[in-house]
Order: sequence, then structure tokens, then C-alpha cells
Amino acid sequence: MISALLSQTTAPATAGGSDNASTLADQAAAAVTGTLDQVVLGNTITAWIRFAAILITSYLLAWVVRTVIAARLKKWASRTTTQLDDLLVTIVDDIRIWLIAPALVYFASRGMVLTDQAERAIYLVAMFGVAVQLIMSSRLLIDFGLGALLARNKLPDGAPDPTLTSSLGVLRVIAMLVIGSIVVLLALDNLGVEIKPLLAGLGIGGIAVALALQNLLGDLFGSLSILLDKPFVVGDFIVVGNEKGTVERIGIKTTRVRALSGEQLVFSNSDLLNGRLHNFKRMQERRIVFTISVTYETPQEKLRDINDIIKQAIADQQLTRLDRCHLKAFGAYSLDFEVVYFVLSAEFGQYMNIQQAINFAIIAEFAKRKIDFAYPTAVEYQRIEPQYMGKIVDHRP
Repeated sequence: MISALLSQTTAPATAGGSDNASTLADQAAAAVTGTLDQVVLGNTITAWIRFAAILITSYLLAWVVRTVIAARLKKWASRTTTQLDDLLVTIVDDIRIWLIAPALVYFASRGMVLTDQAERAIYLVAMFGVAVQLIMSSRLLIDFGLGALLARNKLPDGAPDPTLTSSLGVLRVIAMLVIGSIVVLLALDNLGVEIKPLLAGLGIGGIAVALALQNLLGDLFGSLSILLDKPFVVGDFIVVGNEKGTVERIGIKTTRVRALSGEQLVFSNSDLLNGRLHNFKRMQERRIVFTISVTYETPQEKLRDINDIIKQAIADQQLTRLDRCHLKAFGAYSLDFEVVYFVLSAEFGQYMNIQQAINFAIIAEFAKRKIDFAYPTAVEYQRIEPQYMGKIVDHRP
């Protein structure tokens, strides 16, 4: 109809051409207006055109922000030293347009006449897409925060803290659970869901879940306690009961320890915190007690020299500090000297090297001064009775 009217306007003008042209233009305008006012699916064609224009414009704007502006921000961030602009670029670059597309559809449809079911369905899909995008963007924020935390907690040699490194998974899971819960609750609140009854129900259900998963939750909170309180860290040598080894990894539920014999020991985090634990890595110095035993036949002058021999043997070694050296006790077969000294290092191998050198020095000095070490002996005394004419004479009264 519109094309027929327009074709008529192209016909050669007659004497009353101007009047006819005006009449045809009015008819065309009326036809166009009538066409645009036609209702399709409850909305006029004008409303549909406006909806399409807003949707296409907003989508193009989102695409420009996602690509063009993000590329410019990336070039600008590469010339700065701060990390915040890099985080902004990463968040913008991580936007999924297909996730926010339902929100663009909902925004463009605000001028449309929709049924309650259709409007609620669009709003629900839009809220879901925005919630998923927020959770995905929060993941980047969490990684950025954990990276900054790891950068601030380094060892004296500049290496990252191995304990914190092994616990990043725990912190990431907890942070994602917290942020995800907040986003879900906000989305439900915007959808008109009553949050207070839901929270009350979750509280009751949470108690039941906590009772069912108390061991798992105990290990999870145990992992947090180990991370925050730091009774041990990765690389520490610990003793738990009869087991001992070097901590390799602190996980969400378990801690893995490499035993001296080579196998891997797995402890639950709650068991480690509930029992007594010896951490030898944090030992600043090692207290050593040993005993030297000499024979009872050793002369008194040489006994007095033993103190000086032992003190000199310890003083000749580096990283040592003598505490005391005394003739402690009269043993069953020996005179016992007790020696107490400190090795100013926590390394077990270094302590053994020092103790060996002290032992060699004492052995050499004892051999030079002819001092005998005592060892378990038994002295047998035999009584010989006097005899007279082949008979034993008993002198007892």
C-alpha cells in the first residue's frame, strides 16, 4: 500500500499536480502512521522499533566498552606502576557480553507492554546473568587480594611464604562462598523473595548440616587456625605423638608431612590442633645433656682434670656454650660426670657434627692422660680359708 502511494507520487505532474502531491503525501504519512500503530504481540510496531534501537545501541555500547576502551585502558595501565588499574582492565576484559545481554533486553523492554509472566521471566534471566557476572568478577578481586597478601608476606630471602601459598586455596574457597552467598541473597531479594524466613530456614538447616559435617568443618576451621595462628608452617620439622617429619603442604582438610624414612604422613587438621605438637624448626638453640663414666680406680688428681678436659673440648667447637660439668654420681661400676651444653643452631646435622668432634677430643685427651672409661664390670672376691693338717680351721666363735 505504501509503495503504491509512493509510486504515484513519481508520476508526471499535471495542472493540479501540486495539490495531488500534497494529498498523496498526506495519504502516505497516514498509511505509515497507521502501519506503525499496528499492534503486534501486544505492542505497536513503533514500540518494537524503539526496543530494537535501544537494544542494539546498548549492545554496541557494551561491545565498545568491552573491546575498544579495554584496549586503551590496557595500554594506559602498562605505563603505570600501580596494580589497581591493571585490576580494572582485567575486570573489564573479563566481562561476558552474553551474560549481561539479558539485562540489556530487560532495559530495552521497559517501554514495552508485557504480560506479568513475560516481564518476570526476562527479569529473572537478567538477574541470573548479572549475578553470574558479579561472581566471576569477584573471583578476580579475590585473586588480586590474595596476590597482594602473598606479596606482603615473604621470607627473608624474598621467596613467597610457602604456608600462605599452600593455604591460598582455602582462602579462595571461603571468600568465594561468602561473596557468592551475598550475591545470591541480593538477587533473591530483588526478585521479591523474603530473605528473613529464608535465613531462618538456612539457620536451622545449617545446624543440621553442621552436625552432619562436623568433622569436615572441624578440619576446615582447623586449617584457618593453622593459617592464622601458625603453630607450624611449610618446611617445619614437627613431632606428633610417635610420628615425625617435615611439613610439605597444609590443605583444607589435611596436612601432609614427609617422614624421615621417606613416606608421606597425612594428618587431619583438627587432630594436629587437638594434640601436643613439637616444632623443632623454631628451636633457637639445642640443649645437650650427656654422661661420661670413668673407673673407680682413676686417681683423684685426674678426676679433677676431667672437668677441664671436657670444658676445653666444648670450647674448641664453634656455636657452642657450656652450661655445666660436674661429677654427678657414684654409679654401680663407675664415677659419672654429667655435662650440659648448648648448640647455638637448630640443625640436627650440625649438632651431630659438633658432638662427634667433642667425643673425639675427649677420647684423645683421656688416652694421653691414661684415664680409662668405665664399662659394666663385676668384681669377684674369693675367700680362702686357712687349713691345718689338711683340715679347715674354723676361727668363728
